[in-house]
Amino acid sequence: MKKSIGTLVACFCFLFAPGTPGQDKKPTFTTFEAPGAGTAAFQGTWATGINTAGAIAGDYLDASNAFHAFVRAANGTITTFDAPGAGTGASQGTAAYSINTAGVIAGAYADASTVLHGFVRAADGAIATFDAPGAGTDAGQGTDAVSINTAGAIAGTYIDASFVSHGFVRSASGAIKTFNATSATATYGLSIDTAGAIAGYYLDAGNVSHGFVRAASGAITTFNAPGAGTGAYQGTVGASVNTAGTITGYYFDASSVYQGFVRAAGGAITTFNAPGAGPSAYQGTLGGSINTAGAITGNYVDASNAYHGFERAGGGAITTFKVPGAGKGADQGTYAGSINKAGAIAGYYIDAGNVSHGFLRTP
Repeated sequence: MKKSIGTLVACFCFLFAPGTPGQDKKPTFTTFEAPGAGTAAFQGTWATGINTAGAIAGDYLDASNAFHAFVRAANGTITTFDAPGAGTGASQGTAAYSINTAGVIAGAYADASTVLHGFVRAADGAIATFDAPGAGTDAGQGTDAVSINTAGAIAGTYIDASFVSHGFVRSASGAIKTFNATSATATYGLSIDTAGAIAGYYLDAGNVSHGFVRAASGAITTFNAPGAGTGAYQGTVGASVNTAGTITGYYFDASSVYQGFVRAAGGAITTFNAPGAGPSAYQGTLGGSINTAGAITGNYVDASNAYHGFERAGGGAITTFKVPGAGKGADQGTYAGSINKAGAIAGYYIDAGNVSHGFLRTP
């Protein structure tokens, strides 16, 4: 599985259109490579975000194992870029995570000392960098900007000088507020909606994860999916929130099996599993991204520990898919990353040689 710059240097873990029965039209897959992407095992291209117009943001690892970001226009043209100050060594460089309707991109870069910094790239290519107040300045510390909404507000996580993680939100004007969930030993902001609500998760003193939603006012509501385990490294992860305040994510049960969930704005939680999901520890279903219609995309891990994509319609029907060319071995396969308003899904797949490639699934 591909890890972001943030997970590589900070070493912390946890990182469509509704189907119509009888519909003749089948989804199509377009695969692509970023120019300069390495072709050796564990190198390649990762698509992570897609906007309403179909523009895709992501990153790639070159032959020297340095990261670079890219944006792929709806017509297929790919532009690569690096944040000013990004390092050029292994596990350094620039990673783009999220792109909004205006084509503004949020992400992070690791400098030559492997310290993380956030960035925002305007549609015209201008890049502004930033650091959350309190972010550490040693290797593996710093600011990881993860999600951007239509207004240009950014949510993410920063790691302080004691290697403790905290959430932050940055307004379009650049003002940054930091936050922590109550009783948290670590807080991770993962997704921000149009209204400024943030979804994520936090760890308690026993290393159990719990989901949260932070309103634009700053009020934080925590939650746990029914059936979530209460042991160390079990619990609930809120991964994505849409304009209606509906959250998708996953939880680890008492056997450390992944299960997907969707949480309505009012708090009601529905759990689900993709057909074919494995029943053993670290197998199962992971809800990853939700669009404005309530359609969810994500991944499931089968009994052979290979990954596959799925789409769950707003009504609950689940369709599974895999990209042609995806490997079938452990940690190989299809990784669905993001779904836009039209139901197009961007992500990546890992082939039999453990090389990653970007894909676009069009409904």
